[in-house]
Amino acid sequence: MSQTVNKIPPSPATGGDSLRNKIGLPLALAIFIIVGFLLPQPEGLPVAGQRMLGLLLFSVVLWATEGVSYPVSAAIIVSLMTLSVGLSPNVDKPEVMFGMGPGLTMALGGFSNTAWALVAVALFLAVAMQKTGFDKRLALNILNLVGSKTKNVVIGVILVGFVLAFFVPSTTARVACIVPIIMGIIAAFGVDTRSKFAGLLMITCAQADSIWNVGIKTAAAQNMIAVNFIKQIMGVEISWIDWFVAAAPYAVLMSVALYFVMMKVMPPEVKEFPGGAEVIKKQLRELGPMSRDEKKLMIASICLLAFWVLEGKTFGMFGISGDMGAQRIHPFDTASITVIVVSILLIPRIGIMKWSDCVPKINWGTIILFGVGISLGTAIIRTQAGTWLAQNLVGTFGLASASPLMLLAILAAFLIVIHMGFASATALASALIPIIISVLQEVNGAQGGILNVLGMTMILQYVVSFGFILPVNAPQNMIAYGTNTFSVSDFVKTGIPLTIIAYLLIMVLGATYWKFLGYV
Repeated sequence: MSQTVNKIPPSPATGGDSLRNKIGLPLALAIFIIVGFLLPQPEGLPVAGQRMLGLLLFSVVLWATEGVSYPVSAAIIVSLMTLSVGLSPNVDKPEVMFGMGPGLTMALGGFSNTAWALVAVALFLAVAMQKTGFDKRLALNILNLVGSKTKNVVIGVILVGFVLAFFVPSTTARVACIVPIIMGIIAAFGVDTRSKFAGLLMITCAQADSIWNVGIKTAAAQNMIAVNFIKQIMGVEISWIDWFVAAAPYAVLMSVALYFVMMKVMPPEVKEFPGGAEVIKKQLRELGPMSRDEKKLMIASICLLAFWVLEGKTFGMFGISGDMGAQRIHPFDTASITVIVVSILLIPRIGIMKWSDCVPKINWGTIILFGVGISLGTAIIRTQAGTWLAQNLVGTFGLASASPLMLLAILAAFLIVIHMGFASATALASALIPIIISVLQEVNGAQGGILNVLGMTMILQYVVSFGFILPVNAPQNMIAYGTNTFSVSDFVKTGIPLTIIAYLLIMVLGATYWKFLGYV
């Protein structure tokens, strides 16, 4: 396939030259200094906590304005956190300072986290998919099954996003795989790249991947952020299958909604392309038979998926009685088994790739940002900033008396609005999930412990993946936008109704299915 994707436009968080970019860093620094150092210390908030609130606002402003690139923002946040915490009195022993060493340790703590390890090795797994061509083969086989009618091709693109979400734990990598295939189909069908059909397929590709970020725990880094904070704060590990049971029905319903919204807002010019099925078959033939490396990767991926699904489950779930019934099927968590499998794939003569294959294809900035994001959220919790902020938010807005469904409605709407200013769901989750947990815990305490904080946090994390409205709301949107097959207004016209449906569906399932599961 000779088709190439046009150069991607200036992507989110690259530190561009717009007015917003230029004022981002100075504005963020001014807010950090004013909130963290110049304002009077609020009652009940430690000095370190006040400075961490300043750093939280600094991070939000910097990420929202795209004043510097994400890797640079991560380095700045590490430095400021080291100084802020290191030069503050210890929260537990105010008579002594934290010290620069412990401050740096806190700033780098996210890089020793299992959630960070999972995201890092997941990017290596994505490289393995791309190197062997297994992802392309999987996508083409799905498109081959659905046929050449335009509506079927749209369904096929959604199915590709669904299936790849199980095997490629990186949204950007999934879209980067599918986009060249779609461009090849558009060219082979003889369709103009600015046609409604081309834009329809490309927007569907990006939106479907965002939807299945919700449905599958390992599909996106932001999910691991939430799972990590839930484990840190509540001591509860959400297994892969528990997440899937709760979230997959939502993603299925949203996939159906996506199909109808896209076909209504961007109806294709024709119903079927003659010879379309043959085009896809031709591309499959060009791939040839499955290589040895593809077969190795397929076996590894299936084994990995089985370990994820059975994480934390016991033999008792299969009705096996006796002493064995209480034993776990396997002792591995999601991160550990993924690290082990990826390590095997890197072993010479046994594996399928070399380190040199991975280095140029991995977005190291994402890995750095993810680790620093975990550090930021953890520091907000450890310095009591999250608890203090939650108490004031709950009191100011009267959330203590809100019903679980009303609380869900308010916080979900807040996350949707604030996501408009973010180019990364990972950054959004890093900044706000610890605050969301603290708010929910505060309300739960005020209501006598009737709120399911874990369940509500998990549902609100789904909302973090709603990058539906603007191309700049998610990296996968920008990859699709870089093909020049649709305009920003096209994306907005499909994204607004999709977001409204997504929000209403959160409320409907909150009142029914998730209430039945005990999460609301």
